[in-house]
Amino acid sequence: MTDDIAAGPPASDTAPPADGYVGDPAVRAEWDDRYADRQQLWSGQPNGALVAEVAGLTPGRVLDVGCGEGADAVWLARGGWDVTALEVSGVALDRAAGHARDAGVDVRWVHATLTDAALPPASFDLVSAQYPALLRTPDAESERALLAAVAVGGVLLLVHHAGMDTHQADESGFDPADYVWPSMVTALLDDDWVVEVDEQRPRVAPDGGAGAHHTDDVVLRARRLR
Repeated sequence: MTDDIAAGPPASDTAPPADGYVGDPAVRAEWDDRYADRQQLWSGQPNGALVAEVAGLTPGRVLDVGCGEGADAVWLARGGWDVTALEVSGVALDRAAGHARDAGVDVRWVHATLTDAALPPASFDLVSAQYPALLRTPDAESERALLAAVAVGGVLLLVHHAGMDTHQADESGFDPADYVWPSMVTALLDDDWVVEVDEQRPRVAPDGGAGAHHTDDVVLRARRLR
């Protein structure tokens, strides 16, 4: 994305987002291939944990990390949020922009990995990461990027599939040890944060879409105090 997301009004979604990808080309290619393999990968409905946890929040600036085909971003924009949606797959972003256009809402699209996006620090009232595929690094770069984006008084909402972090690597090449899980983010929280929710609960799964077989979520909701 070539626009400065920290300044000016939200970019219009009347056209697909400009390419301008920032990040590892291999990560982009992997996810482009996954999305291109199916006409629609996800259900098209907002994630249940997001709907439940946002219910009591006052709309403000939100960062949707790994927005996919845009269901959460569109739902948040309809609810009055000023949405910045980040995604590595250009295929997914094209679909997301189309859904936003059809819904008549504006979303600011960012085509980048989280760690390469150069997001304005401490500027989002809500950072939502629903089942994100964030790669681990020795310096916990992804975990720190999530926390750094949250404004004082704002909320980090991180939701993932329960039990995935304990699985062994499978034949497809997926190894849970390569990815960030909620417990790794919790371990970085200090006195500047208060944990409001940290629990496992039954997943409210929309009909259809990949991942529908997962039955339980781990939900972390933490508020930045200062």
